[in-house]
Amino acid sequence: MLKKLFQSFRPPIGGQHHRRTTPEVINSAQHSLQRSQFSRHAVGIVERLQTAGYQAYLVGGCVRDQLLGIPPKDFDVATSATPEQVRAEFRNARIIGRRFKLVHVHFGRDIIEVATFRAHHSDDDQGDAHRSSHNASGRILRDNVYGTLEEDAQRRDFTINALYYDPVSERILDFANGVHDIRNRLIRLIGDPAQRYQEDPVRMLRAVRFAAKLDFGIEKHTVQPIRELSSMLREIPPARLFEEVLKLFLSGHAALTFEMLVDLQLFEPLFPASAQSLEERPTYTHTLISQALANTDLRVKQGKPVTPAFLFAALLWPALPARALYLQTQGVPPIPAMNGAAHDLIAEQCQRIAIPKRFTLPIREIWDMQERLPRRSGKRADLLLDNPRFRAGYDFLLLRESAGEETDGLGQWWTDYQEANDSERRDMIRDLGSRDEGAATGQRKRKRSPSKRKRTDDDVFD
Repeated sequence: MLKKLFQSFRPPIGGQHHRRTTPEVINSAQHSLQRSQFSRHAVGIVERLQTAGYQAYLVGGCVRDQLLGIPPKDFDVATSATPEQVRAEFRNARIIGRRFKLVHVHFGRDIIEVATFRAHHSDDDQGDAHRSSHNASGRILRDNVYGTLEEDAQRRDFTINALYYDPVSERILDFANGVHDIRNRLIRLIGDPAQRYQEDPVRMLRAVRFAAKLDFGIEKHTVQPIRELSSMLREIPPARLFEEVLKLFLSGHAALTFEMLVDLQLFEPLFPASAQSLEERPTYTHTLISQALANTDLRVKQGKPVTPAFLFAALLWPALPARALYLQTQGVPPIPAMNGAAHDLIAEQCQRIAIPKRFTLPIREIWDMQERLPRRSGKRADLLLDNPRFRAGYDFLLLRESAGEETDGLGQWWTDYQEANDSERRDMIRDLGSRDEGAATGQRKRKRSPSKRKRTDDDVFD
């Protein structure tokens, strides 16, 4: 795992990038971008703001992705206009956020995000809690200090996200050698990495996400402080971490992301119980989670829907059996023990990552299916097939088997049962009953005369 991971951590080229106050201007003849590649709504916002006398550019991921030949999912605009000034220009605009004020301009279902240029925080700004505030460790709690284009570029996280494209002049403004790092496929923080992570620890997760998504290496100064500072993720509000985890694992590169999170010690602050299982049962836990994430990646690539409930069910499952077993040793019957362990595990996880109830309920139902799928006699099998959670429960059963769990062929039985006709299904249930009856009869015989039966050589292999 480490060898695979660190093959992508290429050394920096030319040392640390120095801060620039004036950008490198890349004219249309020097780059491949065309305004027609960008959202017409986003281009229209830039043009209108410029006409009104403000500076405005397309910025960040949409510029980066277009340079890489990747169709952008979002189009963001950066401007010298304040949120209130932007709202005054667009009737379909709405100011959102307190920690970081933004404007959303709505065009039907399309939303273009418009952000005012930010500046570095000064001591004077820190005195105004409405504009700027930090906690004791340096994390930014509020960030509404507005500044110039040059200051905004230095406030951005990675060099590859500090690229500004003007669709009117068709020029790119590059303040941090971002084009250079795109060409060399490097993730590099702007500024001092430790300080930037302390300002916002989620940047550590973003570094991993971009590296996995873009198949970039993480520059050595950018990666170096992560393990030491990884525990700072515990300070991030659980609701924000839920959104970040979805971005990490639903981007189509979840399997590689998981490997990087584990190696950089970022997995434990997100999933403490699962990280403990990774230490106690490394092969099983790693196999199950990796297989679940590989399946997720495949579904994303195929354009199939992916439910976060199945994802979290797989990420948390390795911690569940041991907890249920512990409750059984305390005298709790098996099914109540499993239910109690599931409740406690999800409650603990929600203290780190605020999984909404619309997902925690299906998680419990998927886990509950693992208890119900072995019970197939009579009409139970057909009732289970009609259960809306059957497919997720069945897929989860196959996942457990692929990780090495022994289920006495349960997954294959359910596979065959789904493909069988009514007559074949009746035979399967009858065979199941005969097998169970035979097993019970054998048990009764053994109980009846365990000491009278003469021992044979065959007993050695029982």
